[in-house]
Amino acid sequence: MAKVNVTVKILRFNPDVDEQPHWQTYEVKDIEETAQVLDVLHRIKWYQDGTLTLRSSCAHGVCGSDAMVINGHNRLACKTLVRDVMPTITVEPIRGLPVIKDLVVDMEPFFSHYKAVEPWFINPDPPPTRERLQSPEDRARFDDTTKCILCAACTTSCPSFWANGQYVGPAAIVQAHRWIFDSRDKGTAERLQILNDRFGVWACRTAFNCVEACPREIDITKAIGEVKKALTFGTVDF
Repeated sequence: MAKVNVTVKILRFNPDVDEQPHWQTYEVKDIEETAQVLDVLHRIKWYQDGTLTLRSSCAHGVCGSDAMVINGHNRLACKTLVRDVMPTITVEPIRGLPVIKDLVVDMEPFFSHYKAVEPWFINPDPPPTRERLQSPEDRARFDDTTKCILCAACTTSCPSFWANGQYVGPAAIVQAHRWIFDSRDKGTAERLQILNDRFGVWACRTAFNCVEACPREIDITKAIGEVKKALTFGTVDF
């Protein structure tokens, strides 16, 4: 594998000592061009500057914990390869959420919106003796929105969310969609009522930033449009 040298510019902020965020530049040498940007950040933290703070876990694009702004775009650091963003890599925390330190943001506002749409199975009917059966066609109806990993890349790329943090955000709507269009669930009316609000689904301005940002390639604006349609016509097509 070819090895390259890269310049990494990271937006740093330590609330204990900094009044404002500032850029800090690092040179990383002899790293494989197929390495992840996460590998580069770990190289910096482990061998150059132990004060750098970032969040990561699985490093395989499943946990969603390492969402950040890389070269101006929301991405997962573990799914972004050096060769695709070299030779100068700029890294910032995702936008619209409070920065705790460096690349780590406070996710509580994001998860508060997520919990507000009741993203769990609702069905007061007595449970069957076995599983609740569902046809392949009914399962396919909401397959796309089951892919969300709650990385917040979509919500923190959204101008409506930047303008007003009360907006529930695309990720929460995606999670609501997953249950609204599940034929086994009985909480559709309740979730639609929650989203039928000025800070609910109607705050979406169809900027499509969320689609570009999603590492799971979910068609988010389509899902949001289907929720709007369900509210407009008062029906859900399974």
